[in-house]
Amino acid sequence: MTKEVLQERSRHYLPRLIEWRRHLHMHPELSEEEKETAAFVQEVLHEQGIPFQAGIGGYGVVGLIEGKNPGKACLALRADMDALPIQESSVHSYISRNPGVMHACGHDAHTAALLGAACLLQEQRDHFEGCIKLIFQPSEEKYPGGAIQMIREGVLENPRPALILGQHVLPVLASGKVGFKGGIFMASADEIHIIVEGKGGHGATPELVTDPLITAAHILLGLQHIVSRKASPAIPTVISFGRLIADGQTNIIPDKVEMHGILRTMDESWRKEAQGMIRDTAEHIARAMGAGCSVDIKPGYPFLVNDEKLTRQAMDWASDYLGNEGVEELAVRMTAEDFAYYAQEIPACFYRLGIRNEEKGIIANLHTPDFDIDEEALEIGAGLMAWLAISALDSLI
Repeated sequence: MTKEVLQERSRHYLPRLIEWRRHLHMHPELSEEEKETAAFVQEVLHEQGIPFQAGIGGYGVVGLIEGKNPGKACLALRADMDALPIQESSVHSYISRNPGVMHACGHDAHTAALLGAACLLQEQRDHFEGCIKLIFQPSEEKYPGGAIQMIREGVLENPRPALILGQHVLPVLASGKVGFKGGIFMASADEIHIIVEGKGGHGATPELVTDPLITAAHILLGLQHIVSRKASPAIPTVISFGRLIADGQTNIIPDKVEMHGILRTMDESWRKEAQGMIRDTAEHIARAMGAGCSVDIKPGYPFLVNDEKLTRQAMDWASDYLGNEGVEELAVRMTAEDFAYYAQEIPACFYRLGIRNEEKGIIANLHTPDFDIDEEALEIGAGLMAWLAISALDSLI
């Protein structure tokens, strides 16, 4: 089988890929609630004659495509299915029908592309050896994440894949391109929850209060000192706070302030050390200002490490499929992904699909109300994933 066959068949499937993606976009479901999304995936797999198991790690679905001599080798392809609690602001015809829920991270595109790759691989199953697991994963956006749940329930067993590939859209990368990064690629993700307790009162008599707002402000600045003066410049580190709750008024200082943020980094020893520093810094500042402070750090996903050899091979296979101009090497990213759990178990390559099209006005970032994709990219999303799977199987056999 040649890449030209896959490219032609991918073009053939593009209208269906767009239809699938728009259906999923119009009917997004939050983490742990992907019942109808999973049912849609099962319907498509059933139509294609692809056997599957459902209800793995929640609403996870796992299909299996068997080529010739399926016991010779096995690999896995993964897509996530859940949406985000965001109210969509776009005006296109396929806007979310579920108020306050939106596919703002491209998981609808990931699912549609993997369904497309499944159709291509099922068509060509007499032209490759080995088998391919199709992992449609729930709950990537919500800790502890669907990946670890599916792993615990045996998604990487019977048969055990020798490697796994995952694809994610990237709004800063032009449609028509894909991006790769070997080694450490994405950050670990921990949540920081701090409650500062003081003594509230009238804003005009600050001498009679223990101000938790001022204390929280000092803690906020003090924690940035960890990044600028304690973290090694060689280890990327981010401490950010996106939610502060101080339920007072213009002239009322509250008794309590809540702070909610994240720690992102790429080294396990430093990660643990930084968690301790966050706790100590917040508690010491609060104590010095006469306030109380509780710190709860919830460990999240580990940092993601792409297998160096597999990633180099995948870049070569992608260059063969798209041409050298269609493949870029990416920098590390401080975003996080529970695909990292798969990468801890077997060699993995998590790569990026370009979806940006400035002429069409498609430039919005992930996790924003106006996020969208250039749907033409789905042709590459499906075709390249199928090509990478077949090329990887050839390398294993």
